Amino acid sequence: MAKQEEGRTEVGISEKKPTDSNNFKMSGGAKIPFNIIDTALSSLKSSQSFINSGMDIATKTALDLVESFNDEEDVNSMEEVMLEFAAMDRSLNNYIRAFEETVNQVKREKPEIIPDLENLVQEKLTTIENKNSDSDLKSHEKYMYFMDQLKEMKKQFRQISDDDDETIEQIDEDIAVTRSQMNFICPITQMEMRRPVRNKVCGHTYEEEAIVEIIQSRKQRKKKVRCPKMGCSHDDVKRSDLVPDEALKRVIDSQNK
Repeated sequence: MAKQEEGRTEVGISEKKPTDSNNFKMSGGAKIPFNIIDTALSSLKSSQSFINSGMDIATKTALDLVESFNDEEDVNSMEEVMLEFAAMDRSLNNYIRAFEETVNQVKREKPEIIPDLENLVQEKLTTIENKNSDSDLKSHEKYMYFMDQLKEMKKQFRQISDDDDETIEQIDEDIAVTRSQMNFICPITQMEMRRPVRNKVCGHTYEEEAIVEIIQSRKQRKKKVRCPKMGCSHDDVKRSDLVPDEALKRVIDSQNK
């Protein structure tokens, strides 16, 4: 009996046919190697990290230019660079979206004949691109961060515009210094910040380690975090809303030199 059972087991194993999960079988029997398509999409998505790195470098370069009191024209040229990066990122996102929608459509409809994927992707890409506008570029998250940091940097270094020069000169230096030093203090630790982060929602800044510790502690108790800045009504501070305040960090570092 043991041998018979063993034989049946062997037969059972030999009858099993391996399934090819990497290929998608159409209703007509044709197969599309979606594993190759998935690999191509992964490569496209990974290339976005290069665009993000480029935008980070452009932001730091612009802040360097402001800090070293370069011409406004040089600083503005970095804004053009940021917009070019934003356009590249949008184009890449559009292509990825068109490709993914095409693949999902083919999987859903299961046509008998393999369709012209290139044609389908191009049609979807055209539809998506027709909805694009120049304003899309300025709503790119990294471009918005760039403009916010640039504005803060100019404000701190009193370089907002030529029209403001006369007004700035009238400000008493001691008052201006005192006011700046107050902005360097974390509302949580009451100490000068070393790694300031800005809350995108309410605009207040905190020491990164201090605010993250509060968020994690409250999260464990399933409670929201109120902005620790006195008088602020924002009652749901999230870690995802915190961005490094590179401009403020530079000013603090500059004051401490």
